[in-house]
Amino acid sequence: MNGEEPMERQIKFNGNPLTLVGRALKENVTAPSFRVVSTDLKEVTLGDFGNKIKVITSFPSSDTPVCDLQVKEFNKRAVNFSHEVTVIGISKDLPFAQKRFCDLNKITNVTTLSDYKYSSFGINYGLLIKELNLLARAVLIVDNNNILRYLKVVEELTTPPDYEDALENLEKILNKPSILLREELPSHCKPCEAGTLPLPEEKIKKLLEQINSWQLVEDKKLVKEFKFKDFLEAKYFLDLVSIIAEEQGHHPTFTLIYNKLRITLTTHAVGGLSDNDFIMAGIINELI
Repeated sequence: MNGEEPMERQIKFNGNPLTLVGRALKENVTAPSFRVVSTDLKEVTLGDFGNKIKVITSFPSSDTPVCDLQVKEFNKRAVNFSHEVTVIGISKDLPFAQKRFCDLNKITNVTTLSDYKYSSFGINYGLLIKELNLLARAVLIVDNNNILRYLKVVEELTTPPDYEDALENLEKILNKPSILLREELPSHCKPCEAGTLPLPEEKIKKLLEQINSWQLVEDKKLVKEFKFKDFLEAKYFLDLVSIIAEEQGHHPTFTLIYNKLRITLTTHAVGGLSDNDFIMAGIINELI
């Protein structure tokens, strides 16, 4: 099996390239959940915000001038937002530092959350900067049905986001709060119920068309091999997949040999393939 080399996305810091890692998402897909930490050290997920429209702004650190102004600007503008909208600021600052910043600057209209513990938000939204282990600067809008309707990553890390563009899109979403998605599979793995049977051959063939480069082995396993520059790069990718897999409740088999990582997906509880294996394969394909 030939190893597939994951693609790279880049932003810049003072003109120098930086690599973004994580899932390559597009607008108008189901927004992935994530695990972050609040200023009082409680775990928070996307689901905790219910059916609100979520304006999420990510940034490297509130200790930098551009990030400082970014949080303050959203805090100021949020005063005029509808009660249907909540504003969330996410960085990898420690929760203690976020609380100090918010108390000092009277930030009351932005909920600040930290991605320091799991890097879950950065990985799930493709906003983790590999070289710095910080988050890229971006603005996202997730609607009341948890559909990702807007995603704009700032190309140069030292520049602020386009506030006007974000707010114009927020207004459009408020005017059209719901859209329909046509998805063959759920966006998240679900526990298999007792007595669940493996997928029939016809459905397996149909779903295989949606996941590039995965091979069907023994009619009950999905297998794909990735090739990297060296062992550390391969191990780094394994760690990214592991975080996603744990959140999905899926447990792939990993075979790591120097710069090659072989991933095998199957559902032991059903003795073959389930929808969960194809969901996980699709997510792995999204990883950069």
